[in-house]
Amino acid sequence: MAVPAQRSIASGFPKGVAPTEELNVNPAQVRAGATLFQGMRCAACHTAEIKTGPGHLFAELRNQTIRPYSDLLLHDMGAGLADNLVEGQAKGNMWRTAPLWGLGYSEKVIGAAGTVGYLHDGRARNLTEAILWHDGEGAASRQRFEKLSKVERDALLAFLKSL
Repeated sequence: MAVPAQRSIASGFPKGVAPTEELNVNPAQVRAGATLFQGMRCAACHTAEIKTGPGHLFAELRNQTIRPYSDLLLHDMGAGLADNLVEGQAKGNMWRTAPLWGLGYSEKVIGAAGTVGYLHDGRARNLTEAILWHDGEGAASRQRFEKLSKVERDALLAFLKSL
């Protein structure tokens, strides 16, 4: 099954009508959020585009451009997120950058009866909390997020929910 497509363009249905709520997006707001995402250097770790290598066993998976919004690398996320468990070369404060693709469907998939938890251990109840937990190598991006106006924060969150 493929990764869900990003919802960054209007559904094409008349205003206020969409087959499902998650297709009801504001393209201008999503574009503004994407610009903020890049400008705040979130994409330094949540890399928008990666090309797979040439050596995979299956030809279909070779040299493919993917958009995981992750560099798939370990980063120091600070003492607040540390579990102090060492695994191989990963220290207890290091976490692999979570891919953000499909993030916008989290609430839809979990359903009304469940609660979405973000970050590696589900401690963040929403995307804002997940961003505010960033420390260590992610501290500068968190600080830039804290300085955003409400309109800018809403645009950034709209972009993330479009993934």
